[in-house]
Formats: sequence, C-alpha cells, structure tokens
Amino acid sequence: MTMMNNRVLKLSMLIGACLWAAAFGSHVAVAAEENVSSENGMTLTRAVMCESIEGYEPRNSAVVFSINVGKISCFTSFDGIKASTSALHKWYRRDELITAKRLALKPPSWSTYSSIQLREADKGPWRVEIWDDHNQLLQTLRFSVTD
Repeated sequence: MTMMNNRVLKLSMLIGACLWAAAFGSHVAVAAEENVSSENGMTLTRAVMCESIEGYEPRNSAVVFSINVGKISCFTSFDGIKASTSALHKWYRRDELITAKRLALKPPSWSTYSSIQLREADKGPWRVEIWDDHNQLLQTLRFSVTD
C-alpha cells in the first residue's frame, strides 16, 4: 500500500470512528481514561483494544479495525491485586454476547488479554465489557469492524 493510500485509509477510519461515536454514544474508548477501582481493592489501570500483543504490550490500538487484520485483542492491566483472582472480558457484537473469557490475575499487578478471530460476518459495532470477580463492571471499550 502506498503512503498516500495508507493516509487516506487512516483518515477514513478516523472519520468512521467519529461517525460511529456520534451514532452510538460518546462512551467510545480505545483505552481506559482513568484508573477504575474494584470492590476488592484492585485497580484497572489500562484497557486497550488493539491489533496484536507483542512483548506483552498492545500494538496498533484503535476504535476501528479492518476485517483484514484477522484478529483483535482486548489488553488489560491491573494493580493492587491482594490475592489471586480473575477478570472477565465479555465480547458483544451488536448487543449479542459472542464470547466471555475469564482471565487469571495474580498479585501484586498483572496484565492479560483476550482475542477473537475475525470473520466476514463480524463487521459492525462491538464492545468488550471488563468485569471483576465480584460481578462489578469496570470498563466498556467500544469499537467497530469494517471492510
């Protein structure tokens, strides 16, 4: 892809994300804007939608993903974990629960992620809800899958 085509694609994706945010609400998030504390004292310090995880770090975070990336991930980091526990990533497409993945967390801090493989039918609005082990919603990340 040429440099110009790449810029046009990125601009189109940004415009699409803004239109999507306007249509579906202002709670679109690529990353957690502030730390969110759980009832058990742990804190969600980072939540990011991304194309991949490399070296235990999220790569290419976004709110709009091309179906061609093939796979997307939800990366989360927690601090203040007092005992082994878990977090739950609930993946929704158009308000339908597609999958829920329980992820282990260990003291004192832990990063983890879940991923989905993309299929042609996966285009449209998505969200991932991040829950603690006390059934408390900590963060919702919204994004879209496009052509």
